[in-house]
Amino acid sequence: MQRVLIIGCSGSGKSTLSTQLQPILKLPLIHLDRYFWKPNWEATQDEEWDQRVAEFAAEEKWIIDGNYSRTLDLRLRRADLIIWLDMPRRVCLYRVIKRWIQYYGRTRPDLNESCPEKIDWAFLRWIWNYPTRTRSRTIGKLQELEPHQQVIIIKNRKQLHAYIEQLRQQHTDTHT
Repeated sequence: MQRVLIIGCSGSGKSTLSTQLQPILKLPLIHLDRYFWKPNWEATQDEEWDQRVAEFAAEEKWIIDGNYSRTLDLRLRRADLIIWLDMPRRVCLYRVIKRWIQYYGRTRPDLNESCPEKIDWAFLRWIWNYPTRTRSRTIGKLQELEPHQQVIIIKNRKQLHAYIEQLRQQHTDTHT
């Protein structure tokens, strides 16, 4: 396992999971949000973004977390392991609001500097509509993967903790 892609709705726990997996798997970690958002929440232009993601995906080893549907196919083709955090919308909404309170006026560790935590109705609507707008498309893309690619779908915190512990155990056993 050299290239791990973590996808899911905002608030599903992608950045938290990738941060937890990095010391276990000892792979370079790339939070896409950190590179997409320039200071003051200025979005990267499409051409520049596509090139940057292509460079990330071309690396031999990585953990990449983030959605960005424009470049999802590129990342999916290169990934050995895809972890889809298919969490309920109420969980994602709760976590985004909790995160907003926790980081109010400050920038999260997984973002570029000068992007203080924010929340608005458009973002909350995006999260609410994720299951109906994006879920079936994600399922379709995962069904098209090559046989050597592993897909893990996690639907709740209990499954998530069990999976992290399983990986921790495998990598402890392998390296002792």
